Amino acid sequence: MSKRPLNVETPLRRDEPIEKALRRFTKKVKKEGILDEVRERMYYEKPSDKKRRMAKRRKAVLQKLKRKQETT
Repeated sequence: MSKRPLNVETPLRRDEPIEKALRRFTKKVKKEGILDEVRERMYYEKPSDKKRRMAKRRKAVLQKLKRKQETT
């Protein structure tokens, strides 16, 4: 999570439909992680709970990588 403001701009290209520009904008927002950060900040989470959640996520990723290496 960054402390800097995030300004995502998607100028319309020449003869580009609004729907396509909206799709590009949505991709940029997802890539920057803006919505994820907003959801995280919606409610206060105790630091110990945050550490526990992150550790669980790390453990799951490591297990997935381990399973992938075993099959290869």
